[in-house]
Amino acid sequence: MHVDLDAFYASVEQLKHPELRGQPVIVGGLGLAGERGVVAAASYEARAFGVRSAMPLTRARRLCPQGNFVPADFAAYRQASRQVFRILTDYSPTIEPLSLDEAYLDLTGSEALLGPIAQVAAGLQARVRSECGLDISVGVATGKVVAKVASDLRKPRGLVIVPAGQEAGFLAPLPLSRLPGCGPATIARLESFGIRTIGQLADMSEPLLGELFGKYGRVLHAHARGIDPTLVEPPGEPKSISREVTFERDLLDQGEILSTGRSLLLDVAESLRGQGLAARTVTLKLRYQPFDTHSRQATLPVASDRDDALLEAFVKLVREHLEPGRPVRLIGAGVANLEAPAIQLDLLEARSGPRSGLDAQLDRLRQRFGPTAISRGTAVQHQQKDFRRDDIDAVSSGDG
Repeated sequence: MHVDLDAFYASVEQLKHPELRGQPVIVGGLGLAGERGVVAAASYEARAFGVRSAMPLTRARRLCPQGNFVPADFAAYRQASRQVFRILTDYSPTIEPLSLDEAYLDLTGSEALLGPIAQVAAGLQARVRSECGLDISVGVATGKVVAKVASDLRKPRGLVIVPAGQEAGFLAPLPLSRLPGCGPATIARLESFGIRTIGQLADMSEPLLGELFGKYGRVLHAHARGIDPTLVEPPGEPKSISREVTFERDLLDQGEILSTGRSLLLDVAESLRGQGLAARTVTLKLRYQPFDTHSRQATLPVASDRDDALLEAFVKLVREHLEPGRPVRLIGAGVANLEAPAIQLDLLEARSGPRSGLDAQLDRLRQRFGPTAISRGTAVQHQQKDFRRDDIDAVSSGDG
C-alpha cells in the first residue's frame, strides 16, 4: 500500500485557519515577503488556477492573485504527520516513510487479521479524515511502483487497487509522466522515438533502453511492465545523510550551482549534529542531461560535524569535478561513514572551538525561526526534493 496525504502543507494550513477552507491556499517557503522563493504546496483550489509546487512565487501570484499566500509552518506539518503515522502503525508493523506525507506499508498476509483490502484502505481513509481532518489517497498493488502510480491516479482522496497479474495492463495506457523516475528529459528523449505511453515503453527493446539510459534504462523497462521487487524497508540506523535539489531549468552558472550545493551541505551538517553524529566522508552528486549522474566523495582526516570542515571538502569536490559548459540538472550533497564525534585534543582543533559554538548557535536559530532564518555566506533559496531524515526519524519513532 502506498499512502499519500493530499495537498498536505496546504491542507494543514486550512485546518489551522478554518476561514481558508475552500479557498486557494499557496504555501511559500519564505513567507509573504519571499518573492524569490518557490511554492512549497498548493491547495486543490489553487491548482485550478495552474499553481504547482516548485513554481516561483512571482508566477503563482500572477496566476492566482486572489490566492492566500502563507509561510511554511514545519512544526505544524511535523505534528500532523506524527498523528497520521500513529494511525498507520495500526495497519502494518512494516512502514517505509518517504516524506512527512507519504509512505509505503507492507500488508502481506494481513487480510486474515484486517479483512478485505478494499475495506482496509477505505477504513484507513475514513480514520485519517475523522481523527486528523486530512484526506489521504491510497494505492494498493503487488509492488511499490504500481502502488505509487495507483495512489496518484485519482487524487484527492483516491483509492485504486491493482489486482495481482494486472500490473502491466493497468500501466499501459497511462502517459510516461505517470511513471516514477520518468522526468522531462527522459520523456523528451523517449518521445523522439514515438514513445508516449507506459505500454509503448514496456514494448521497447530492453537492450535499446540500456543503450539510451544505461542501468536506468533497464529499471525503466521493468517498471513499465509493473515489475518492482524492492521491499518495504523501515528506516534503520542512518548510514548516510544527504540532500539534493532538481533545478527547474538546467544551470550553467557554476557560481549558482556551487551556492546551491553549499546550502544543501549546511542543511546536512545541521542534521548530522542534531543526531549526535560526525562524518568521515563528504559526497557530491551531479546530474547532467540525459540522466548522466556522477557521484564523487572525499575522506576527511578525522570525522567531523563542523560546517567549516565539511564545506571545505565539499567545495573542493565541486571545483574539481563540475564540468564547465555542461548544464546541470541536479546537485546533491551528503555525508557518509557516520560515527560518534571524536574528541580532538590537538592545538589546531582546540582553537576552532568557537567555530563549533557558532554552528550550535546557528542550529538553534534555524530550529526556532525556520530553516531559512540564517545561513553562512550567501543564502540560496531552493526547492528541496528529498526528505529530511531527521523529520522522518521523528515521525517514525513518535518523538517530538
